[in-house]
Amino acid sequence: MFILQTPGRKRSREEAEKPFWISFSDLMTALMVLFLVAMAVALMVVTQGLRSIEDKRKDREESILTCIAELDKVARRPEFRGVKISGQTIDFGPLAEFKKNSNQLSQDRMEFLRAFIPEVLDVARTPHCRKWLRRYVVEGFASQEGSYLHNLNLTLERSQRVLCVLLDASAPDAPSLADRKTIRQQFLVGGSSFNDAILNQPEKSRRVALRLEFKELRKECLPTDATCRADEAPPIPWDDDFRCPVQNR
Repeated sequence: MFILQTPGRKRSREEAEKPFWISFSDLMTALMVLFLVAMAVALMVVTQGLRSIEDKRKDREESILTCIAELDKVARRPEFRGVKISGQTIDFGPLAEFKKNSNQLSQDRMEFLRAFIPEVLDVARTPHCRKWLRRYVVEGFASQEGSYLHNLNLTLERSQRVLCVLLDASAPDAPSLADRKTIRQQFLVGGSSFNDAILNQPEKSRRVALRLEFKELRKECLPTDATCRADEAPPIPWDDDFRCPVQNR
């Protein structure tokens, strides 16, 4: 006995299964589209972030180069002949040399420092310098004569002597109050002893130089983030005591 299967029953089973498979394929297609959209957005964000970092890097480099170029123009003036710009360091040359085993500067050298440093500060206040300039380091040097520790202390005294000259408000050619406040806030002292000594020319090794330090490229951060303010030195209280603690020798 044969049982005939009616075509209508088979067709109804297929119609019941088709909607399920069609919905699953549509879901997979939609998920794939969402994945591609998410990847495109992520790539766009990463690309924009890298472009922003590159733009800031270029801005920093260009600003520093412009700042150094402006300082070089000041150093080339006839009244400042002898000053040289080497990288980010201002070498005063013979205009800020010391005698052997001495931390004192002659009158003409003190007058030079009081005339030159305000010019440097004026350049530093321009937008391209102010944005990235962090601080100044007055570096003292010594010849290879004498012991290491003695010369190391001597170089520190020479660096401090420069600050004493610049902060002496009683000098007739003293820098302005605004300049003296900037010097107190942003100038540091350092000693190098035998480092960078000029061989066979000990008299040219007894000198000081001014090194400029610029801020590093950092990511954007909130004002409340203390780690982002690492480049900002805390304000130094002002006082009227201009006595130089360096003992003359």
